[in-house]
Amino acid sequence: MFRISRYLSKTEIGQLILSLAFIAGQVFFDLKLPDYMSSVTKLVETPGSRMADIFKEGGKMLLVSLGSVVCAIIVGYLTARVGASFSQRLRSLEFRKVESFGPAEMHRFSTASLITRSTNDVTQIQMFITMGVLLIFRAPIMAVWAIVKIAGKGFEWTAATAIATVIVLLFVIIVMALVMPKFRSMQRLTDNINAVARENLTGLRVVRAYNAEAYQENKFSKVNDELTNTQLFTTRAMAAMNPVMSSVMNGLGLSIYWIGAYLIKDAMLPADKLTHFSNMVVFSSYAMQVIMAFLLLSMVFVLWPRADVSAQRVLEVLGTEPSVISGSQEAGLPGHAGEVEFRDVSFAYPGTRDTMLSDVSFKARKGQTVAFIGSTGSGKSTLVNLVPRFYDVTDGQVLVDGVNVRDYDLKALRDKIGYVPQQSVMFKGTVASNVTYGDRPGDKDDPKELELADTSTAKGRKREAALIAASGAAEGLDLTPEQRSNVRIASEVAQADEFVDRMDGGYDAPIAQGGSNVSGGQKQRLSIARAVYRHPEIMIFDDSFSALDFKTDRAVRDALKREAGDATRLIVAQRVGTIMDADTIVVLDDGRVVGEGTHKELLDTCEVYRQIAQSQLTPDELAG
Repeated sequence: MFRISRYLSKTEIGQLILSLAFIAGQVFFDLKLPDYMSSVTKLVETPGSRMADIFKEGGKMLLVSLGSVVCAIIVGYLTARVGASFSQRLRSLEFRKVESFGPAEMHRFSTASLITRSTNDVTQIQMFITMGVLLIFRAPIMAVWAIVKIAGKGFEWTAATAIATVIVLLFVIIVMALVMPKFRSMQRLTDNINAVARENLTGLRVVRAYNAEAYQENKFSKVNDELTNTQLFTTRAMAAMNPVMSSVMNGLGLSIYWIGAYLIKDAMLPADKLTHFSNMVVFSSYAMQVIMAFLLLSMVFVLWPRADVSAQRVLEVLGTEPSVISGSQEAGLPGHAGEVEFRDVSFAYPGTRDTMLSDVSFKARKGQTVAFIGSTGSGKSTLVNLVPRFYDVTDGQVLVDGVNVRDYDLKALRDKIGYVPQQSVMFKGTVASNVTYGDRPGDKDDPKELELADTSTAKGRKREAALIAASGAAEGLDLTPEQRSNVRIASEVAQADEFVDRMDGGYDAPIAQGGSNVSGGQKQRLSIARAVYRHPEIMIFDDSFSALDFKTDRAVRDALKREAGDATRLIVAQRVGTIMDADTIVVLDDGRVVGEGTHKELLDTCEVYRQIAQSQLTPDELAG
């Protein structure tokens, strides 16, 4: 938990130090009350005391009570500001770190776990700062100060207080030993809940199609019961602390008055009896403060375990370095623009020994269309994912514009590429915002250069409000006429203009999260339009024509040749008809290149390609 404090800003540290001063002031006022209570008691018991003197001491009691309340309000305000600002920073840092993760890191943590770490775990840390900091500082100050106050008031009373304190400490230690392991497992179980819920929501159509609702409910109930039972155990253990603490406090109060009764009875002089009575009243107040201090510490132990586990989980994300490290090269070699070359490339996914690609070599020159075909699992998608460095090769080299991709600055490398994935991804916004995604003003800002808003200051809160307003405005883009023209051209190339024109609002029509309000084919065409819009040197189509009918497929490829003829096109496909007119076709089988050439050449020289073609084309198409 302490390691995560290094992410506190100077302003937040200053506010915590200021909180400490006000906590000390609050404790001072609280411990001053028994002194005035003792004075009032003596005045009441002393014959001839004036009412004005009693009111004077009572007024002092009222003032210190008000002082304690004011200090408590200020402390609550400061810690709440620090907690909110700090949690905002942690969420932003986690989000940035996750954006730098590659598939290997995403597989290590899982999506559900990363969501939990950015939400639930950060909330636990915020709650601890807001409530726990007050308790951590207040409890020891109160305990030490109260013990100093009661020292010398009476051995018998001190012994009773010491016994009560030992009982409280032993009970707290026992409870913590029981619940700490459970707190550690609760966050893991929360991850499981999120994973099952997310799986069910994303696969809801399949679940309904196979009438698997009961299976999913049983699956969810199992992880839900595990989390519920763990929470019940920890809650019951913590709930047991309240009656035990109350019993100890009541028992201590009874012991103090019982001991006081004997001391008063044994006193010989009336003045001694009054002194013992006054000391008893004061000591009981101080003793309650000592026990209250340990009660506050016990509340810290309630908050600490989950916050500590959450802090470790957040730090695990923030401390993870991505396996793909950015280089420094900004540009390729002169005369090699648009070239993509694989030199004896071999690749195995992290954590596995099975090689997905073995000794793959080919070269795509500027303006060429190079296609990849093969059976399922032959390594086609894996191959094209090595170009934008989603993974690094195990052996060999991948060169773009004559430069090894490992040497490129990742931003510079990916700016050269228009990538259309197998699964089309749409973002909440409009048609235009999805087509222009990544190429709008501000989209290319380096996140490392953006300063996090410190919402513990007025300036930081204004900046955060501006960022929120800007992110909201992104859903309704205000594009220039030139940008709108480019959006339309890209959509026409992708054959998306026909359905966009029919949508209410056209290019300003809303797109739901994940593109749930458009069909699979429409999403695929918008994804192609997104790649075309940025005018890249290299275009990668990872089985991106599979959701298109043959007519649209043909129209898109013809438009790409016409409008993006200078771009190098790498196409992964399952259909021979999609790649028949490619300049070069690379045939993969079990991760190895078993054929390379044009469609006609491969029909004569490559048995694997011939079998694929014969299974899809008629004899006339093969002959033609």
